[in-house]
Amino acid sequence: MKKIIFFVAILISHIGIAQITQRNIFAKKYTVDDVKKALIPFNEYHPYPKTPEEWQAAVPDSVLKQIVKNGENLLDFKFEAISGTVSLDYVRSGDRERHGKLSYGKRNALTDLLLAESIENKGRFMEAIFNGVWSICEESYWGVPAHIRGLPDVENPVVDLFSAETASLMGLVDYFVGEKLDKISKLIRKRMYYETNKRIFEPMMTKADSYGWMSKTKPVNNWNPWIMSNWISATLLLEKDEKRRAEMLYGTMLGTDLYLNGLGEDGGCDEGPSYWFAAGASVYDCLELLSNATKNQINIYEEPLIKKMASYVYKTHIDGYYFVNFADADPKLRPDGLMLYRFGNAIKDEKMIQMGQWAFRNFSSASMGGSYHRPRRIENLLSIKQLPKETMPYIPVNDAWFADIQVLTARAKNGFFMATHGGHNAESHNHNDVGDFMLYANGEPVIIDAGRGNYTARTFSNKRYELWFTQSNYHNLPIINGFGQKDGRQFEATNVKSTISEKEATLSLDIAGAYEKEAGIQSWNRTVKLNRVKNTVELTDDYVLSNKPTSLQQVFMTICTIDTSIAGKILLKTPKGQVVSLQYDPKIWDLSIELPSTEGMEYVSFKTKWDNLPVQRIILNAKSLVQKSKNSFTLGLN
Repeated sequence: MKKIIFFVAILISHIGIAQITQRNIFAKKYTVDDVKKALIPFNEYHPYPKTPEEWQAAVPDSVLKQIVKNGENLLDFKFEAISGTVSLDYVRSGDRERHGKLSYGKRNALTDLLLAESIENKGRFMEAIFNGVWSICEESYWGVPAHIRGLPDVENPVVDLFSAETASLMGLVDYFVGEKLDKISKLIRKRMYYETNKRIFEPMMTKADSYGWMSKTKPVNNWNPWIMSNWISATLLLEKDEKRRAEMLYGTMLGTDLYLNGLGEDGGCDEGPSYWFAAGASVYDCLELLSNATKNQINIYEEPLIKKMASYVYKTHIDGYYFVNFADADPKLRPDGLMLYRFGNAIKDEKMIQMGQWAFRNFSSASMGGSYHRPRRIENLLSIKQLPKETMPYIPVNDAWFADIQVLTARAKNGFFMATHGGHNAESHNHNDVGDFMLYANGEPVIIDAGRGNYTARTFSNKRYELWFTQSNYHNLPIINGFGQKDGRQFEATNVKSTISEKEATLSLDIAGAYEKEAGIQSWNRTVKLNRVKNTVELTDDYVLSNKPTSLQQVFMTICTIDTSIAGKILLKTPKGQVVSLQYDPKIWDLSIELPSTEGMEYVSFKTKWDNLPVQRIILNAKSLVQKSKNSFTLGLN
C-alpha cells in the first residue's frame, strides 16, 4: 500500500496539550485489506435515492415539495466570482463575512438545486447546477482566507474545513446528476474529479503530517472528524480506482483514531455542545458512512468511548435550545434531532433517541437544512419516516460529571440548573474561565457565560485575549490585585474534586494556578455547590494571598433586569418574571454594574445573542482588603 501521509491545515482554534491515549481503535481492529474486502464497489454503491420514485418511497411528500420549492427560488441565483479584494478582506480588515457570504452562498444554493433536480428529474435545474459547479471549480481556493491568512498558493493546496466540505459536495453532484452533466459537456465531471483530487485527495495522501488537526501527540479538535467525514463521502462518491478508494478510506479511519485518542475516558468535548455537532456528531458521520459502505463490516459503535462521547450532548443540555456554553460554544442551539435519533439507535442509547425525537418535534428545521455536513442532511431526510408515531418523553439528565474536562452539570427540584468547571486555559476555543459557573432557572438564563463574539482575524491571533468575552474579567470569577486569569496550558485548576448526591452537587477546586504569579495568590479554594435541600447555589471563595491586596473584585454576568435597592441582595428578574436573589455581605462589598461593549466587528452578535437583552457585568468591590479571608454568595429563587 502506498504510504499514507496526512496533511493538516492551519487551525482556527487553540489546541490544548493533554495526554494522548493511544487507543487507535480502528487501527487495532482493522487493516486496509479488511477495508478492501468489505467495501462495496464503486459501481454498486448507491447510498441515496436517485429517481423521483425512490425519493417518494423514502421521504414524505411534504418535505420533497419544499425541497423542490427551495430549488425553484434559486433558478436565477447568480454564482458570483470571488475577487482578490474580497479574498484579502481577512488580512486587510479582519472581516470574514463578505467572503463567507459568497462562498457559503454558492455551495448552499448548489445543494438545494441539486436535491430539487434529483427529486423532480425534469432537467429544469441543470443549467443552474452546471453554472454552480463551474463557478466553484474556477475558484483558486475552496476554503476560506482565514485558514490560510490571505491568498492561496495554488501550487500548494491547503485542506481546510470548507475545502473538504466542497469536495463532498462535488461527490454528491456527481452521484445525483453526473450523467445529466455529461449531456451538457463530458468535461464537467472530469473537471470535478480533477479539482477534488488536486485539492483534497492528493494532499491528504501525500503531504507531511506536521499540522495540528492530524497530530499524533496532541489532542485535535472538531477539524479532524469534520474533515474526515467529508473526505470519506468524497472518496466513496468520486474515486473509481478501487485500490486507492480503499486506501483513502483506511486513511480516514486512522485519521479519526487521532481524534478519539485525544478524548478523555468520559468522552467530554472541551469545545462545548455547539462544537460537538461538528466534532462528536462528525465522528458519527464517519462511522455511519463507513458502516454503510462496507455492509456493516467496519463498525465500532459498541466501543464504550463512542457511547460516552455521544452522551456528552444530552448531559450538557439545559432546557429548550439552551446548552452549557463554556469556551466559544454558543448558548443557544437548535439541535439536529434526526441525527441524534440515528446516532442513538446506532449505539442503543435510549436517552439520545428520546432527545432526538424531542428535538425534531421542536426544531425540525435544524435537521432539514444547514450550511454544512451535507451527507448528514441527506441521511436525515431518509430517516424521517423511521420515526415512531408515538414517542417516549424526553427527561433531561439530573446531573453529570466529566472528569476529563472537569465539567459538572446538575439540577434541583425548583428548576435550578447549574454548570461549573475547572480545566485549564489552553483548551480548544479557550476562554480564560477556570472556575466559572452558570445558573439557569426553569430554562431561563440568570448567571451566564456571555459566549463568543463574531469571528474575525483578531479572534484567533495573539490579540485574542484583548477581546473582553475571552477574558476571565468578564466571567463569573474574581479579579485579584487587578489581575484576571492568564492563557496557557500551565494556567489550570488544582485539587479538583466533584461530589454528587441527592443532597448536593459540588465542585471544589483551587483556581490560584490559573492566575499569574504577579497576582500574588497562594491559594484560592473555590466551592460551587447546588444545594438540593435548600434549592440554592452557594459560591464560596476561601483564599490566602502573599500580601495584603490592593484591590479585590468578584464578577457576575447576567442578562436579567437588576434591582439593587436592597442592601446585600441583588434581585435578578428574568424575562418571564422569575426573580433570583444574589445575596452578599454589604459590609464587605460595594456594588457597580457595567455594560460590556457591543461596538466593533467582534461584538456585533452581542446585540442580539441573548434575545436582544444586553449582557451586564455586576462587579462587587471589596471594601476591606485583607490577605486571608473566606467569602460566600448565595443564589436562590426569591
